[in-house]
Amino acid sequence: MSDQDKVNRQQDRQQQTAPVYRDNYDHLEDELKRLDLLILKRVTGLKHGDAAGRGIPLEPRLYVSDEEVNALLEEDGGSTVPLEWGPLCREIESLQEEIDARVSASMDAGVFLALPQLARRFGLSVFETGAVTVCLAPELRRKYDKLFVYLQDDIRRTRPSIELVSDLLCDTEAEKWECRRYFSPHAPLLRLGILETAEDVHGPSGSSDLRRFLMLERRISDFLLGHNHPDERLIDTGAVELYPPTFPPEDLLIDEETGERLRNITRGHLSLPVSTRKPLFFHFHGLPGVGKFELARGICGELGVYLLCLDMELVAAAGVGARNLLRLAFREALLLQVAIYIRGGDLLQGEDPLSRGLLTHIIDAAGEFGWMVILAGEKSWPVVPGMFRGTVFYSVHLPVPGVPLRERAWERELQKAGQDAEKSLVSHMARQFRLTPGQIREAVEFAYYNDILGSGGETAGLSLEHLTAAGRLRSNQKLTQLAVKVSTGYDWDDVVLPEEKKMLLRQICDQVTHRHRVMELWGFGAKLTRGNGLSVLFSGPPGTGKTMAAGVMARELRLDLYKIDLSAVVSKYIGETEKNLSRIFAEAETCNGILFFDEADALFGKRSEVSDAHDRYANIETGYLLQRMEEYEGMVILATNLRKNMDEAFTRRIRYIVEFPFPGEESRRRIWESQFPLLCPRSESIDYDYLARHFPVTGGHIRNVVLDAAFSAAGNGGVVGMEHLIQGVRKEYEKIGKLWISAARGS
Repeated sequence: MSDQDKVNRQQDRQQQTAPVYRDNYDHLEDELKRLDLLILKRVTGLKHGDAAGRGIPLEPRLYVSDEEVNALLEEDGGSTVPLEWGPLCREIESLQEEIDARVSASMDAGVFLALPQLARRFGLSVFETGAVTVCLAPELRRKYDKLFVYLQDDIRRTRPSIELVSDLLCDTEAEKWECRRYFSPHAPLLRLGILETAEDVHGPSGSSDLRRFLMLERRISDFLLGHNHPDERLIDTGAVELYPPTFPPEDLLIDEETGERLRNITRGHLSLPVSTRKPLFFHFHGLPGVGKFELARGICGELGVYLLCLDMELVAAAGVGARNLLRLAFREALLLQVAIYIRGGDLLQGEDPLSRGLLTHIIDAAGEFGWMVILAGEKSWPVVPGMFRGTVFYSVHLPVPGVPLRERAWERELQKAGQDAEKSLVSHMARQFRLTPGQIREAVEFAYYNDILGSGGETAGLSLEHLTAAGRLRSNQKLTQLAVKVSTGYDWDDVVLPEEKKMLLRQICDQVTHRHRVMELWGFGAKLTRGNGLSVLFSGPPGTGKTMAAGVMARELRLDLYKIDLSAVVSKYIGETEKNLSRIFAEAETCNGILFFDEADALFGKRSEVSDAHDRYANIETGYLLQRMEEYEGMVILATNLRKNMDEAFTRRIRYIVEFPFPGEESRRRIWESQFPLLCPRSESIDYDYLARHFPVTGGHIRNVVLDAAFSAAGNGGVVGMEHLIQGVRKEYEKIGKLWISAARGS
């Protein structure tokens, strides 16, 4: 059996019989006993010479006497001071073996010992761990102030210097020279901020680095004493929060495939040996409220670790201090063995020096301290090769959950609010609104508190109307920057169209209502090669009710109608129109509304033969629109007065085309009657048949005439009569360029 095998067997026997430390302080007691023996060894070597015979007659110390040192070393249960070199060295060796065995047994038993954990997490050597112990001693017992004064023969030197640490931990001059490297700025002790150095201001100018004092950094000192709270410097910035692993993984509202894939990645990564394991980067991207933070907490819940959350906007606001803040945060994550979650990760994708610098600092800090980092943002990340060097990077897109998960979200939030989560109500809201779990939570909270405030402190339960209104408010409202939200007071009775046209409009509404059943439950969505959204074209002369019909359909479906402002979309600059349309469709994905393009032939016009650059780019715009229309999953209504100007390839891909004909006499009569509100006073002498027969105009013109007549009557008698309507028709004819004499013949 080799000598090494004998040593290993001896250590195994010691570990089997070694008592477990009660706690962290029990272990530190033994470490201080060992330090006392090392100090005694140093004193003995100075007085009588060490094993190498390097003893130098020691002059009497000026500030602390030999007797006082002996008394200090015998405190706290210390043994009588031996003066012979050999027995002293053997006692130190024996105590070290006992400490090692007890530490190993304690770690196996799950007892938290701060000093061994610090050494393991930061990869400290035996010498570096000993240096930390020497610097920790004055924080535990005041006697070490005097002992260090004695050893350094200077009343002002109560903290250990580099020279003193080397003298205590090294036996030979060669070892001391070799250990100087541990105090380099690039070595772990100083680079990782475990120790700090201070100049000897009272020493001679230009004195050796050996005279520099060593002190434990405050957070490291707290950690070694078992005070495991986050660094105050991080908390004070407001950029860092620590979250416990309390979020149950089974409550995550993400699809099972994504969750299982992430769990497998995490388990597989952590199963690798620590020496070969690279930092793991996840990039979660998706809409706000989609569940990125909840997913991160869910992963931490399975691992049983905390989550340290960094707000990147606040970190960036720190300016030149951002790098130090990041290093502190990553070091804290290593100390506490927690994962790091970086909120606002989109900021790191910029091309500016600040964004690039922050990303570089994060990658460097992860390589030094990190083990799992989760970046969260809204945008996908086109990772450039070599960007996340030395790490394992996974980008995960979190879409808006499907209907089944949205049903769970509505049910859960309603139950939290103490409301009855009826199946029909939950199912309707989940199908109606494509909301993230965060938006659903906000919608229920808004509906609940709005109901309480409106009823004087009591609630009778949230109805479909309450939740629908809240769902619309919590939908993405950014589209209003590019479109106008249209509200309408019309209903189906106000839509004057041939019966087959009205039936077609109702069928289109049914497509929205039953989309989930047909596309997802029945599997038709998987069969479609293009997008499974709903596109509708309204074609007909101006004023035939296209905008009104769109508003009535939106009201029927309890959705908002957004009329696209073409002046804000179409641009003379190449590429700008596509950018604007891209923004519109991107925002529309989460607006839970209907897009309405009026005068769509201006955007979706025919593609022409290419004769110059303008033709080529015009055709590109039309092609781009076709692509986005196919990709979009919501409902789009296009209206045109001139269908013949629409691109044929485009109209071929429209799901429904509804023709709005010029109203006939019977339709015009119904329109004339429908334009008067119930509260409007009107004369019984109004002849609707006459108006419909003699004035062939569309519903839009009739609406203008009735409104003009109402204002005329308000200032003349207070009752709308036939004379007011005839005056209004004459004004409308003059406005649209029709000859009044021929139109009014027989009147």
